[in-house]
Amino acid sequence: QVQLIESGGGLVQAGGSLRLSCAASGRIFSSSFMGWFRQAPGKEREFVAAIRWSGGSTYYADSVKDRFTISRDKDKNTGYLQMNSLKPDDTAVYYCAVESSLTLRVDPREYDYWGQGTQVTVSS
Repeated sequence: QVQLIESGGGLVQAGGSLRLSCAASGRIFSSSFMGWFRQAPGKEREFVAAIRWSGGSTYYADSVKDRFTISRDKDKNTGYLQMNSLKPDDTAVYYCAVESSLTLRVDPREYDYWGQGTQVTVSS
C-alpha cells in the first residue's frame, strides 16, 4: 500500500514557476512509475509527466515538454514536478500517482495509488 501527499500548489502569474512535491509512504518498487496528472474544471484528467522510480527515465506530455521537469529522490521517497514558464492553460488540480507495471502508462485508469491533489492557478 502506498499513500501519496502532494504539496506546493498555489497561485502564480503567467511566466512564473512552482515546484510540486509528492511525498510517499510505503514502498515504491524500482520498476514502478510515478506520474503527474492534472484535471481542469470540466475536463478529463490528463497525463503530464512520469518517471521510472529506479533509473529516473522521464516522459512528458507535449504540452509541458521543455517547461516542466519531473524528478524523484529515492532516499526521501518523494517525487517532484518543477513547473516553469507557467501559462493560464496550466491551471488545474495536479495529482501524483504510482503504478506498478513494468511499462510506462499514460492512462490514469491504470495507476494504482493517488494523492489528494493540489491546486495550481496561473493568472494572466
